[in-house]
Formats: sequence, C-alpha cells, structure tokens
Amino acid sequence: MRGAHGRHALRSLHSVDRRWESRLRTGRCGLRVPRVRRCGSGWAEGDSAVPGSGGASAVRETVRTSLVTGGSSGIGAATARALARHGHRVWITYRRGRDAAAAVVADLETCSRGLGHAAFPLDHLRPHGIRSLLAALPGPVDVLVANAAVGTASVRTQANEAGRDEVFFRVNCLGPLGLVRELVPGMVNRGWGKVVLVSSVGGGVAAFPGFDYADGMSKAAIAYLTRHLAAELAHDPVDVFCACPGATDTPMLRASTLDHLDDSGRRGLIRRLPDGRLVHPDEIGELIAWLCGDSARVLRGAVLDASLGLGVHPGLLTATDPAARR
Repeated sequence: MRGAHGRHALRSLHSVDRRWESRLRTGRCGLRVPRVRRCGSGWAEGDSAVPGSGGASAVRETVRTSLVTGGSSGIGAATARALARHGHRVWITYRRGRDAAAAVVADLETCSRGLGHAAFPLDHLRPHGIRSLLAALPGPVDVLVANAAVGTASVRTQANEAGRDEVFFRVNCLGPLGLVRELVPGMVNRGWGKVVLVSSVGGGVAAFPGFDYADGMSKAAIAYLTRHLAAELAHDPVDVFCACPGATDTPMLRASTLDHLDDSGRRGLIRRLPDGRLVHPDEIGELIAWLCGDSARVLRGAVLDASLGLGVHPGLLTATDPAARR
C-alpha cells in the first residue's frame, strides 16, 4: 500500500481518518450516542462520559485498543476476555444485550484493570450505525475483530421472510466492510494494526446442503474480503485474517439448531461432529487473540478453518446415511 498503486487504492479510505487526528488533537471525540458509566466492578450504559482512568492515559502508548463487535455473548465475549488477558484495552459492541455487555466488561476488568474497557451500542441495520459508534469511541482502534453477525434464527427477529436476505448481507457483509473502510486507514497511518474478520465454516470454508443460501453467501463474502484486503495491504503494517468457526456452543447455535432438538437429537448431532463435541467459544477467542499478536504475521490473508475439521468433512453434519458419516 505504500507504493503508488496502494495509495491510489486506499485514497478514499485515508480521507476518513483525518477526523480522528483532529478529534484527538483537540481532545474532542464527538460523543453522540448513549455511553457507559461505572456499575459495580463493570460498566453499564448511562449518560455519563465513557469511563477512563489515569492509568489508561498513562499507558496509552503501549496498550493496544481492540474493538470487538458482537462482544456481549458467545465468540465475541470469549474473544474480548482473551484479548483483555493479553493486555489489550477492549471495547465491545452490542445490539440489544446491554446487561450482558455490562457483565462482559466487568469480566474484562478482572482480567486487566484500569485500561478503559467499555461497551457501546451498534446496530448495523441503522443507516448511520457505524458512524454513531465511531463518534462514541474515545480514541483510535488498533485491532478490529468484526464478529457481529446474524444467523438463521436471529435474522427472523429482525425481518420478515421477504427481507431476511437483505439483513444477512447488511449485517454479515456490509457491516464488516464499513468498519474496515473506516478503521484500516488509521491503522496504516499509525504504522500498526490487526483485522480479524469472523466468518463461519459454512460459507467461509465449505458448503452445507440444506443451510440458508443467503447466510452462506454472506459468510463467503467475508472470506473474500479478507483475501482482497490482505492483498491491498501486502506492503503495509496491517495484518488481516479470517476465522471460520464450526459448530460452536453459542447462543446463536442453540437458537438455530440445538434448541429445536430433543435430548436424543442433540446427543446424536454432537456425536457426529469431529471429536464428538462442540467447539468451545474460548477456543475461538484464544485463536483470535493469538492472531492479534506478532507471531501470526506469517498467516496474513489466511482464511482459517476453526471447526475441529468439520470444514474438510461437512458430510458429518449434513449426510443422512449413517455410513456416509464415517
């Protein structure tokens, strides 16, 4: 990106970062959405300023700031905790789970106190959702983990059948793309950054017959964005990765699949999976935290199958003939 071609490719992106420099120089962050306040050992949404501490400003030069979207539960919450354990200042987003987000931030405080962990609302379906989020953030972002997504169950709560395909693409594709456009130029200008886009084994790695077309297409688009962005940034100090979890024990999987099965059906499904178990969210969280360190740089642009091997054998989940699952 430092060559003429790279500068041309990101010219439109770099312009959006100028407002960060102005806001940071003047000390004005333009907070316009509901922010967070101290609530016990964690944070809850309120009308006071985004919490900070003297320690946070003192270590601002050495502590990386990570933004994890969809961080109030599941893989997002596990990733936030893992990053906090690695010494990051972590900002998470949530759509509706305000109390759950406050509980996660309280957990982050037990991992690393005084860094300014906080939670912010983000709704990718709002016309200016990303813009409002960025206006609320008290500073630049070093690490972006674009994890917020909808699945086959959660999409039903946001649109009728005719509108679900659009929701899949607006949340799962255009949401991460918008964040990349806004945040990557600043990473390039500051000389360091990490981007981890969270996709899924379904769409990101393999095709699963019977699954929703639009859901799989939206996850495949994230894998493509990873490769394209990594190619654009080949000569810049920003690393881009894609993590594709498999059947992970999250509220999304329970709502879309497990809750619709009786005990026998759940046991049968889990037995068919690699290792005969679900992936634990902490396993994905630790993987993403590792990707945000320097040791993972050699994997720049990689789309990682984090499914215990389901991606190389999708028939374990979709085959109806027991013999085909062996």
